[in-house]
Amino acid sequence: MPGHGEGTLLLLSGASGAADAFVFLCVGQVFAGVMTGNLVLLGASAAGAGEDGVALKVAVALGAYFCGVAAGALMAGRRDPRVRVLLGAEVVLLGAAAALWGLELVTSYGDRLGLLALVAVAMGVQGRVRVTPTNYFTGTLTSLAGRVALRELRGGDGWVLGRLAAVVAGAALAALAERWWSPGVALGAVVMAAGALVLETVPYRGGRPGPGKGKPRPDRGNPAGAV
Repeated sequence: MPGHGEGTLLLLSGASGAADAFVFLCVGQVFAGVMTGNLVLLGASAAGAGEDGVALKVAVALGAYFCGVAAGALMAGRRDPRVRVLLGAEVVLLGAAAALWGLELVTSYGDRLGLLALVAVAMGVQGRVRVTPTNYFTGTLTSLAGRVALRELRGGDGWVLGRLAAVVAGAALAALAERWWSPGVALGAVVMAAGALVLETVPYRGGRPGPGKGKPRPDRGNPAGAV
């Protein structure tokens, strides 16, 4: 049976997909959590490609994400309290963005930039919740493909696939909401992040993780070894 950690990772991965889809569809041509994609967009914009104003939106996303990561690092304390505090902050930020959008208070270009900043800060905070990435997945996919090719699959690789599927499902949920009920397009990310917070708050009957759990592995600095 999976512990709270696996469930938290799945929910946060889904929240990431939903948040990025919300920003991409409602702010336009920019991501809240995928900074590699934003850097590519910045380069393309500098060469004159893409929509007007993309460079400014990318700059806002990069700066806000940086601030979110920095804030998460400052909030970090002991493992369990840290996770709950970070998740609580993320839920508040995503909830504020969802409320602003749902109440139709985002009416200008400047408002959209502020909305983008809120969600990007939340994604930056999320990036500090776990060592395992939940808002960027290139290293995860690279590592999994390598293990498939070498026939070195691990017992936990089903959960790796689950995280990748959760990103797709979260994005699809946001896209469907944007099509059928636009005021609620940002709610999926809030609900999934809140679910992760609940999982981390409710005591786990399987016992507390051992002292080595949750610590970075030696291969965490290498994207090809990240899981």
